[in-house]
Amino acid sequence: MRELEISARTVEEATRVALEQLGVTREEIDITVLKKGKSGLLGVGAEDAKIKVMLLEDEDERQPGAMSDAADAARQVLSDILHAMGIQATVDVTGSGDEGVPVTLNIEGDDLGVLIGRRGQALSSLQYLVRLIVAEKLKKWVSVNVDVDWYKKRHYEALKKLALRLAEQVARRRRPITMEPMPPDERRIVHITLADDPDVMTQSTGDGDGRRVVIQSRKK
Repeated sequence: MRELEISARTVEEATRVALEQLGVTREEIDITVLKKGKSGLLGVGAEDAKIKVMLLEDEDERQPGAMSDAADAARQVLSDILHAMGIQATVDVTGSGDEGVPVTLNIEGDDLGVLIGRRGQALSSLQYLVRLIVAEKLKKWVSVNVDVDWYKKRHYEALKKLALRLAEQVARRRRPITMEPMPPDERRIVHITLADDPDVMTQSTGDGDGRRVVIQSRKK
């Protein structure tokens, strides 16, 4: 059983973030509300909600051979790549890859910075390679997420907090803010984080590696 704590503007939003990070459904986690959060008056005195999420494991899922074909194939592919690179590490698997639930592979070990690369570029390439090989093996596309010591999870959390801070500035000043160029998965995090914000909206602009997210006020 694994647990983590998530903070967001509301309990519902924190729950959605937890499900995205763990790659599971609501039925596969247990949620404890640590703080309900406050909206404050005109943003003053606002406090984020905070929850503790525990990933539930069925007894059958802990038995050898219970892993889905997609999850087992993804883990084997990644393990083979790491072995070929001469990297000693373990691969933790969550998610089945079935019915839209992604397979999440987290690599754990020492001195794994080479797998992350500058701004996560090496990790993105590794994930893409694993997805291609798994798709070829199973003759179907499987959503596979690859992480290293939960680097992406921590990075996404920091990115969400940044997006919320910038959104507050945009709402207060009513002037758009253009973020730095980001890859598609990071832009998606920003869009999702601010999707329900009543004061701001987001859009992507630019081409290729220079594509950015613009946060702008909904009010003229």
